[in-house]
Amino acid sequence: MSSLAAGTAIAALMLAGCAVAETRAVEGAAPALTSQAAVAAPVAHASVAKGPFVSAANPLAVEAGMKVLARGGSAVDAAVAIQAVLGLVEPQSSGLGGGAFMMVYDAESGAITVYDGRETAPAAATPELFYENGRPLSFVDALLSGRSTGAPGVIPMLALAQKQHGALAWSELFGDAEALAQDGFTVSPRLAGMINGDAPQAKTRWATEYFTKPDGARYQAGDTLRNPAYAETVRRIAREGAAALQQGPLAEAIVAAVTEGGRPGALTTADLAGYRPLVREAVCGPYKIYTVCVPPPPSSGTSVLELLAMAERTPDIDKGPDSPEAWAAFGQLQRLMYADRDRYFGDPAFVSVPVAGLLDPAYVAQRAALAPGLRGAAPYGVPAGAPRVGADATREPAGTSHMVVVDAKGDAVSMTTTVESLFGSGRMAGGFFLNNQLTDFSFEPLARDGTPAANAVAAGKRPRSSMSPTLILDREGRLVGLLGSPGGSSILAYNAKALIGALAWGLPLQQAFDLPNLVAKGDGFGADTEGFPDAVRDGMAARGVELRPNTTETSGLHGGLWRNGRWDGAADSRREGVARTQ
Repeated sequence: MSSLAAGTAIAALMLAGCAVAETRAVEGAAPALTSQAAVAAPVAHASVAKGPFVSAANPLAVEAGMKVLARGGSAVDAAVAIQAVLGLVEPQSSGLGGGAFMMVYDAESGAITVYDGRETAPAAATPELFYENGRPLSFVDALLSGRSTGAPGVIPMLALAQKQHGALAWSELFGDAEALAQDGFTVSPRLAGMINGDAPQAKTRWATEYFTKPDGARYQAGDTLRNPAYAETVRRIAREGAAALQQGPLAEAIVAAVTEGGRPGALTTADLAGYRPLVREAVCGPYKIYTVCVPPPPSSGTSVLELLAMAERTPDIDKGPDSPEAWAAFGQLQRLMYADRDRYFGDPAFVSVPVAGLLDPAYVAQRAALAPGLRGAAPYGVPAGAPRVGADATREPAGTSHMVVVDAKGDAVSMTTTVESLFGSGRMAGGFFLNNQLTDFSFEPLARDGTPAANAVAAGKRPRSSMSPTLILDREGRLVGLLGSPGGSSILAYNAKALIGALAWGLPLQQAFDLPNLVAKGDGFGADTEGFPDAVRDGMAARGVELRPNTTETSGLHGGLWRNGRWDGAADSRREGVARTQ
């Protein structure tokens, strides 16, 4: 298909420059931090795109969100209800013990607010957190240990966002989650596959106790699973807010689970009580006739904008989904994007991330020019403002979810949420799994020459994240789309594929989501190989892009585009989600 935007000027969307964006902590947290961001100016008139609209990874969660919207709830209200249900019915991906990034769009003003609910390392954490006997632990040993769990951020983040954007009482948002936990829910095929799969987190004593029926067999698809402990937890959260998790019996239970065993974590009740979500400014960039907005670091969303900016300078991309030239170019641009991301991204409170430099048109053009002749792993670039940092040794496993919500006013949420790996660390408290988010840090804090990694562990630091919830605006700053995906580091490739498929190739959003995935990081090209026609695969190979089966977590895209006066909603067919309007 031809591009929606072929030959269309985008000057009206060009950003005036990089502003210094305030990063605001809340309610007695540490002094405010600053990070650089390029932000689109808000508009003074309402968006035309209105809900109710929800797309999320499980029909029960979507139903809970739609009920909240039907009662007059806001998009953030619905997101709270959706998360509470997802943590129960899709615990392999996200939950009360995890973290998230949330983008909130205000339809009346056009303002975008980013909420950072990324977990933090304990005050006692050191750069050698995952070392033992002078060497880094294996990844499995690290994630199963108590050391892998950071202070959970998703509930404090949602509590803050709901306080600022909610229409209903907080206490009214957990009814579906409580009832499903108390009365039981039907185990889905995806959850059953994880319960009975090979992930070591599904075999811990906590998971085994939870997922084993009285007859000694493990739960299967179609079985009814009850979780009275989870029901009690959400009742507490409904009554007490985020304080229910940050202090008192639940906080003590979290610390007890983290400190159990031979490799205990250093997380304390003081770490939990001291956690604060952050309010940040969005980073926005032009693509075709649109503006695409993502969270700033420690999210890696800026990398998606870098790839889209390079794509604008790569004519082959616009040849469409049947073109081997387009797919080969997409893969090579990914290699360049990931090389930059892996080198520079980390918590902006601890390392200077060169956001402005990475998006500078001259730097983007320089990087894009490398793509046609690129062979093997791409070198990282040196954008303006780049600090001297070392090579990265971070691994990002599977286990994340995404949701989008639009309410009757047109206010919207795009939120990516996670416990990191499948079932997090495999440890539980209060009926929910604890995250293993600290394994998103580089296990090796120093390069061979002694240069520190941008994503090295430090006390109170937030690990780098690939989570990149996305908003799409028109040339007047009005919301016209929102999307995101799980997938570990492949999130960046999945979001970029969807944006290119929908905005450049003009595909209906479901078709854009269902395009075969291509993930090009380092010296390989992982792909849904059977999804590419033979002619496309052969054409890509002739251009040096040899496809191998994708070994990373598959996509789980959820989103919507406002087209022809209605939501073109979509949910990735690779998972169990649905998209619903009224």
